[in-house]
Amino acid sequence: MLRYRQDIKVLIWMVITTSLLVINWRLPELNWFTFLGACLMAVCVTTITHNHNHVRMWNHAWANYAQDYWLTLFYGFPTFVWIPTHNKNHHKLNNRDGDYTITYRVSERNNLLTLLTYPAISSYWQQKPIKDFLTQHWAKRRGMFWFYASQYAVLAVWIVGALVLDWRKALLYVVVPQQVGLFAVLILNYLQHIGADEESEWEHSRDVLSPVMNFLLFNNGYHTVHHEHPGLHWSALPAKHAEIRHKLNPVLIERSFWWMILRTYFLAPFIPSLRRPNLRLDRFARERAETAEPTPA
Repeated sequence: MLRYRQDIKVLIWMVITTSLLVINWRLPELNWFTFLGACLMAVCVTTITHNHNHVRMWNHAWANYAQDYWLTLFYGFPTFVWIPTHNKNHHKLNNRDGDYTITYRVSERNNLLTLLTYPAISSYWQQKPIKDFLTQHWAKRRGMFWFYASQYAVLAVWIVGALVLDWRKALLYVVVPQQVGLFAVLILNYLQHIGADEESEWEHSRDVLSPVMNFLLFNNGYHTVHHEHPGLHWSALPAKHAEIRHKLNPVLIERSFWWMILRTYFLAPFIPSLRRPNLRLDRFARERAETAEPTPA
């Protein structure tokens, strides 16, 4: 029933995520190892949700709908929201004006403040396309509207039911991992586009080629090739990336996620030589130079 056998790994990740919730809930007190493991798996669930909305996992519609519900519980938001905010908007505009997830809405700077405030700002602006999407489906595809609305209902029952059973455990083991995942996936989007040139054919995204990150997050670091081939299954991204690697700017290729964070937001403010160029701002500088009037002799 799986369209791609590589998605057995996805099912393993989902079983681990579900099992960690059960384990944490049954433990008499907080176990930091299993709790942090649940938060890590919540981040993994966000990339699974992203991939599932690009390439459906199952050959049968009912199985895909069941997958949507399963993901919604651990993602912490209805999975359909990726369609209007990501598939139909971000991939169409790719951080250009009109993209509800643009990284430069408030500031052209790239520092710790802009990084940490981006998830809240981006989440706020993404509510409009979600509302418009639901309004359109209410008018034209009422059956799908109710399916999408049911994801909200299932998520609400899940969270309220957990709160009724034990509000402390619900907050710690259900809500906190969900929020960690939602925060992390928006941070990833910011990092994959900030400082890139959205108008360039090959310099519009940043790639993070960390083997550990790409193992855990289903090759999410191969972002440029994902934008070029959004319908490509996650397992095929490394090979397709290798085909275009020679076209990519080395400035936009990172070997380590955590070194990128440390270098950019903690060291570069004090060690200017560690700063990477901002290709978007460089384009602005070139355009200004080209249109400037020559200085009289």
